[in-house]
Amino acid sequence: MDDTKTKLEAQAQEIRAELVRVNALLRERGDYGFGKGDPAVYQWEFNLALRERYEQRLEQIEKALGRLTDGRYGLCEQCGGRIEPERLEAVPYTTLCITCAKMQV
Repeated sequence: MDDTKTKLEAQAQEIRAELVRVNALLRERGDYGFGKGDPAVYQWEFNLALRERYEQRLEQIEKALGRLTDGRYGLCEQCGGRIEPERLEAVPYTTLCITCAKMQV
């Protein structure tokens, strides 16, 4: 579990660094004026969506670290069964086993 914790903490640190970078990019906004067609508007919207994605991923990682602390890590929150080790290796912040994840698609 120490390896998993280290991996999750490293991912969280990378995402925090990316959030700092994206937040700096969001300080400059394009001109939203009618008929302007400023390409910076598209880039700003893209960066905004990227920030939201990073924030969601960071939240997932922080929750996974919490589950590690309280002993619930690796248990499917839907069926209560064990999450497959291969799945945890690929997606260490997952909360569902493969069977339950397939049912949600």
